Amino acid sequence: MLHRETLDTTLLPPSERFGMWLDLVARTSAPMRVRSAHDHDFVARADFVDLGPIQLISYDYPSLEATRTPKLIRQSDPELYMLALTICGVGTSSQDGRQSEIRAGEFTFYDHSRPHDLGHHATEPEKDQATSIVMMIPHAALPLPPQRMAALYGGRMSGSEGIGALLAQFLLQVTRHPEQYHAADASRLGAVGLDLATTMLGRHLVAEDAVPTEVRRRALLAQVQAYVHRHLGDTTLSPQVVADAHHISVRSLHRLFEAEDITVASYIRDLRLTRCRRDLSDHALRNQPVQTIAARWGFSDKAHFSRVFRAAYGMSPQEHREGSSHPARIVNRAASMVNSLPAD
Repeated sequence: MLHRETLDTTLLPPSERFGMWLDLVARTSAPMRVRSAHDHDFVARADFVDLGPIQLISYDYPSLEATRTPKLIRQSDPELYMLALTICGVGTSSQDGRQSEIRAGEFTFYDHSRPHDLGHHATEPEKDQATSIVMMIPHAALPLPPQRMAALYGGRMSGSEGIGALLAQFLLQVTRHPEQYHAADASRLGAVGLDLATTMLGRHLVAEDAVPTEVRRRALLAQVQAYVHRHLGDTTLSPQVVADAHHISVRSLHRLFEAEDITVASYIRDLRLTRCRRDLSDHALRNQPVQTIAARWGFSDKAHFSRVFRAAYGMSPQEHREGSSHPARIVNRAASMVNSLPAD
């Protein structure tokens, strides 16, 4: 499983919780002057996921304000950019003379090597926590001209449309469900996240030319793949539909997939087959007809579905379903034996 480390202040007495949080901030990014109206009982949590070139941190706390001063920067400078997505609450970001109010679903971007001020407060302090996800990006890892990045410091960017929405979905998925990925996926996931962040920042700079061509290609590929995942059940899904949705030609779409050693149509078909195979193996769906499952994932023709399923897996959908039922019976029998053992 993808490795995640968690810090939970509730494991300590209330009087020690805020101090624990200050130590966390100093160790994971760099020293900051942090203040909170809840410092007497700072109930907070942070989850860390390392993804090769980047690190993701999911924060959950009541409220806080933080300042990074020139003196603190001289003491420690890890040379990091911070791209923060506000999930709940209202944030403020100020750097290089620009100040913004960051609402839920919006990003802000700043350079941890320059003085800045941050704030994040729960909308209803008595009921809610302030939550966010921060992507920590080493200066050297971001393939954009450093001299142009200042135009984005302290600003706000949408996380609900275009590449911003895809990046927000990526951050939420990885931080909330790390168990769905293997540890070996970490570097690849980090590269995907970095490509999406680079492309979003490049577009807000109005500097598409500043984003390396391969980064733009990988970011567009991730966007296309996410679209296909969301529309697998649509029987009209085709290379033409996918191309039209992304305002590119079918020929450009096919070129996009050439480096993946698979055609667009094969990618769609293989994903559909994987979903069908998974559902046919699910004991909870045993009462659903095979064709109902096939139709759910875009196979409207029963004969065609059986043909491509057999070609992919060497058996019919029904044979696969029947074969999948045996392990379940073994597990259920073992569970019954355990439940029948006398208690100590």
